[in-house]
Amino acid sequence: MISEIKIEEVFSLGIPIVDVRSPGEFQKGHIPKAVNIPLFSNEERAHVGTVYKQNSKEAALKIGYTYVEPKLNSFISESLKIAPNKSIIVHCWRGGMRSQSFAKHLSENGFDDVKVIIGGYKAYRNHVLTNLEKPFHLKVLGGYTGSGKTQILHELKKLKNQVIDLEGLANHKGSAFGGIGQKEQPTVEQFENNLHHALQKLDPLQPIWVEDESHNIGRVKIPIQFFHQIRDAKLYFLDIPKNERAIFLVSEYANINTQALKDSILRISKRLGDLNTRKSIQLLDKEKFYEVALISLHYYDKFYLKGMERRKPNEVLQIKLPTTNHYNNALEIKKMANT
Repeated sequence: MISEIKIEEVFSLGIPIVDVRSPGEFQKGHIPKAVNIPLFSNEERAHVGTVYKQNSKEAALKIGYTYVEPKLNSFISESLKIAPNKSIIVHCWRGGMRSQSFAKHLSENGFDDVKVIIGGYKAYRNHVLTNLEKPFHLKVLGGYTGSGKTQILHELKKLKNQVIDLEGLANHKGSAFGGIGQKEQPTVEQFENNLHHALQKLDPLQPIWVEDESHNIGRVKIPIQFFHQIRDAKLYFLDIPKNERAIFLVSEYANINTQALKDSILRISKRLGDLNTRKSIQLLDKEKFYEVALISLHYYDKFYLKGMERRKPNEVLQIKLPTTNHYNNALEIKKMANT
């Protein structure tokens, strides 16, 4: 049986989702946890589109069928892997021919419950962007580089607080060094999808902790309305001694490829200045990571201080902490946030 379903109804069902768009479309952006079973490869899709534009719809359908026909059995077997109970949700770009054809094929080959998303992935994207503009009760954790903010967020989550790890979603730690040792970043579109997916699991009326971030995290961008909410929310700014933060940075980066560290230093060379850049490179060659961290912190501390000063004074709470002990710091922040 085939039925249609609105995007707002999809997420509460817990039914496997199949995205039948091409791999390239899927890579650009997809519903989190959806599985890609493409009707066409990237090249096949391009060919069908060219035939459609240059000849006719009928000619494009004929070409399309020659590509799809050899894959029909695999569509069933691949779908059974993710939906062995034969209940499944299908979508393409706009809920049109690709998803309707795929759904019909499943229904004719033993699938009892096949739902097609009305409006397809386009409807999902509209849903995501609309929901990301809604107000959230944010509490923002800031502080100088090396304060261990991400680790503190993880401790706050263990302490039963709602948390969104923006850097985790972005696969980037936010600084010039932030991409070292990380997985490939998602596209901007997929980052928005992942953020929406994470927010869906939380109560928007209750506090949600996020880290203070620039609009860009590596190559991805925080959705502008959500970014404005971060900027307007109260900032809990950590002030931890520089030497403690340098020690923490050494523990984070010293075991990483030295060339990657040099490349990152060179990316901020204009801000560090020629002398500090050359000195940092020389210190890296000698594996004096602590000294390199201190030089880098001199630049980053000025950057974060300027960012804090742009906020309204009554919306900034500075928290002096003696060390980067993430658990103890999370307890202290939670206590201060609740007073």
